[in-house]
Amino acid sequence: VHGVEYDFVPTHDASYSHIPVVADMSSNIMTRVFDINKFGLIYAGCQKNVGPAGATIVICREDIMGKHHKFCPSILSYETTFKNNSLLNTPPTFSIYMTGLVMEWIKENGGVSAMQKRSEAKSKLLYKAIDDSGGFYTNNIAKNVRSRVNVVFRINGGDEKLEADFLSAAKKYNLYQMKGHRSIGGIRVSIYNTISLDIVEKLADFMTQFKNNHQLS
Repeated sequence: VHGVEYDFVPTHDASYSHIPVVADMSSNIMTRVFDINKFGLIYAGCQKNVGPAGATIVICREDIMGKHHKFCPSILSYETTFKNNSLLNTPPTFSIYMTGLVMEWIKENGGVSAMQKRSEAKSKLLYKAIDDSGGFYTNNIAKNVRSRVNVVFRINGGDEKLEADFLSAAKKYNLYQMKGHRSIGGIRVSIYNTISLDIVEKLADFMTQFKNNHQLS
């Protein structure tokens, strides 16, 4: 939503070392290499990088299972799901099948390390278009925590009419679904694994063209 992604895994000092690190990686799972041993639990919806909506990946350390609140319904218990081999209820077979195909595609195209390089190249290209625009496009996120997968920016200081014109003009180039989240507005470009570098190059070119046609006064 806000275009923020940490490039490190939080750690605890000795007095808090017993607290597990829990992460929602719905936006960036399979886009970067990380040490899974540093986490207690990872949650990730498949719909952004690894498959269609309807399936969720949960990676949970066995030693923290079974510690849920007594009022937790069985369908939300990771321990129960684990003991039933993820088949406590009827699984979303199509979503799981498609996720398997995407996983195979990732493997065939160099694995997660290759996805990370693609992600870095795509985001670098977009941020360059923003930073080189002379203030026409702005991103106020600190550079060390800028998201590689959800690039957010405003146009002309948050000119909503100009942003609407941007979204409308982009459709003529087959560039869709870039409206920012309703809570913050602006533009949000999601460049998940299946978005190619060619598409991002096309967007960067469009951004330059749009800027040249709507120069700041």
